[in-house]
Amino acid sequence: MSAKFWSHLVSQLKPYTPGEQPRIDGLIKLNTNENPYPPSPKVQALLDDKAIADLRLYPDPANKYLKQAIANHFELGIEQVCVGNGSDEVLAFAFQGLLKQAKPILFPDITYGFYPVYCDLYGIEYQEIPLQDDFSLGLAAYPQDNGGVIFANPNAPTGLAIDLAEIEQLLMRNTESVVIVDEAYIDFGGESAAGLINRYPNLLVTQTLSKSRSLAGSRVGFALGNASLIEALKTIKNCFNPYSVDRLAELAATTAMEDDVYRRQCCNKIVASREWITEQLNQLGFETLPSKANFIMTKPAGIEAKALFEQLREHKILVRYFSKPRIADYLRISIGSDEEMKALLRAVKAILADG
Repeated sequence: MSAKFWSHLVSQLKPYTPGEQPRIDGLIKLNTNENPYPPSPKVQALLDDKAIADLRLYPDPANKYLKQAIANHFELGIEQVCVGNGSDEVLAFAFQGLLKQAKPILFPDITYGFYPVYCDLYGIEYQEIPLQDDFSLGLAAYPQDNGGVIFANPNAPTGLAIDLAEIEQLLMRNTESVVIVDEAYIDFGGESAAGLINRYPNLLVTQTLSKSRSLAGSRVGFALGNASLIEALKTIKNCFNPYSVDRLAELAATTAMEDDVYRRQCCNKIVASREWITEQLNQLGFETLPSKANFIMTKPAGIEAKALFEQLREHKILVRYFSKPRIADYLRISIGSDEEMKALLRAVKAILADG
């Protein structure tokens, strides 16, 4: 393929690599942290003739019903909410609108892979802060002289979470730049920083409806923060695409936000499955980090991580392998249904027995 007409920027970029999405009969897909359970049953009732007919109309660029549902859930004002096409888009708004500063921004060296991608795309200098030996964030080591701080809690791909006290200590020290807490996996055992927003005007919290609310296919995410921070995100959004959340996605997301009982039920099942598979793998000699997400990161015993990754694929089970230093001996495994986790365990035992 010729790159004759590419801009200089494109030729320098290294895009984010998402988890593999193959179409194989009988595949057990545990590599992209999707929810194994369907969305709220109330979502199905939305797809009526009126909803289909209304697709001829542009969606509400203000997304007022969805933002109100989110604001109600977190006991915030609607002016403290911004929504977008997945939390990835909302993060993109934040990188452009809040983190493009004169000083480098800070984030962990092992974290969500989109952070350095956005920095390269938007020309943002950054410094990676190494995780501690136990893979914890170690926010106390983050210098105060920075253009902003962003981290995932729970972190990805480790699944480790930090408590609010540590986040608040960072906020008390780091008052001159924005602190973004990416809470894509917060509903599986972490404690949201959303309750700190009205006390710290430089705090932005992002979440997604892809994980705990089973709407990965609808691509809806949101940010919570001081109205001034949200206004910056809205300015970027409206310069790029005012209609970034479509009508059906907003309907589904609004209903999912309002059905919190169902969300908690799904999360409780996933947490129970996570604890079960952690115990089972550890009994085989694996070393599994104490996850608070809907996935685990585990170090196999008796076989190299890459070899187990490849052999699980032969058993039609996809997990995630990262070749980065420090985590190349680990696999990240999404939590599926109970049946899928039992199938994973059977496959692991068979592979170890054959080794």
